Amino acid sequence: MFTRIDFSNLTLMDALDLASLIEFEAFKRYVLFAEQLGHRDPSDAASVFRSMAGNEKKHGEQLAQRRLALFGNVTPKVKLDDLFDVEAPDVGLPRWNMSPLKAFQVALASEKKAYAFYDGALASMKQPDIKALFEELRDEEAEHIHMVEASIVKLPPEAAIDLEDVDAD
Repeated sequence: MFTRIDFSNLTLMDALDLASLIEFEAFKRYVLFAEQLGHRDPSDAASVFRSMAGNEKKHGEQLAQRRLALFGNVTPKVKLDDLFDVEAPDVGLPRWNMSPLKAFQVALASEKKAYAFYDGALASMKQPDIKALFEELRDEEAEHIHMVEASIVKLPPEAAIDLEDVDAD
């Protein structure tokens, strides 16, 4: 997890831009994973990643709408290059034979990573409005953690099985 953001100089607009970019980065990574794995059936690992991409996109759009309502079309100062892997799952995690359970575990680790980011950033927050936003975002990540954990609990036993290696004879 990496950011070039100085939290002590963050404005509310910057904080909303940062949060939107974090969601966008995670969205793009989940889309990449789904494309890399390919779709086999409605409950495969790629489907898990597509679902997570949809969640990240929705949350990012909500943040972007909030930012637009407060600050209009003011050019953002925070750029995607200012962060890396804040919530996005680690690039090397997907495997062609990945089980849906493992895909959910990747998603769970990413949600926990985002929670830790917002929770850790709160220590350096001085501005009440930004602190409140980061508390809200941290709490939303906690909800996402519970959502993924609930999905894992509902998985059938076969969701833990990786696809078998296909014999190329």
